[in-house]
Amino acid sequence: MKNYKTEGVILKRTNFGEADKILTIYTRHFGKIKVLAKGVRKTTSRKGGHLELFNWTQLYLTKGRNLDLVTEAETVKSFQAWRKNLRKVALAYYFCELVERLTAENVKNQEIFNLLCGSLLGLGRARLDDLEKASQNFAQSLLEETGFWPRGKSADNFNLEEYIESLIEKKLRAKNIFHSL
Repeated sequence: MKNYKTEGVILKRTNFGEADKILTIYTRHFGKIKVLAKGVRKTTSRKGGHLELFNWTQLYLTKGRNLDLVTEAETVKSFQAWRKNLRKVALAYYFCELVERLTAENVKNQEIFNLLCGSLLGLGRARLDDLEKASQNFAQSLLEETGFWPRGKSADNFNLEEYIESLIEKKLRAKNIFHSL
C-alpha cells in the first residue's frame, strides 16, 4: 500500500524545516498517526488551509521513509460554528490534547474517532454554561474507551484531570487555558 487515503482530525502541528510541518492526526482507519506535510507553511500552499488544527480532513497520503507524506488534503468539516468563541476553542484544544496524549500510534479505534468528531460537532450547539460538563464527559468517555476507566463507573466527585496527569506523567497544557477563561 504505497498510496492511501483516510480522514482524520488534526490534533497537533509542529514546524519542521523552513516550510514543512509534522502533523499528528487521529484517523478513522489507522488511529493516531504522524505525517509530514511538505511546503504547507508557504503562502502559496494549497494544502495549508485544510491542515489547520481541529479540522476534520480527507487526506491522501503516500508512504515515506520515516514519515508518511501528505499529497492532498480536503476539508470535511472546519467547525466554523465555534471557532470565534475562545472558550469553545480552548475546549477543542483540550479534547485534542487528551486524544493525543492518551492514545497509542497506529492503533485503530473507531469509537475514539467518533467520540472526537461528535464532541467537536457538539461544541457548535453547546451553551457556554455546559462546557465544563462536556469536558468531564469527554474525558470520562475517552478514558473508558482506552481502558483506563471502568465502563459505567461514575466520575462524579473525582478529579479526572489529576488522574489523567498521573497516567501521562505530565501536566495538561489545555487544562490551564480552558479553566482560566
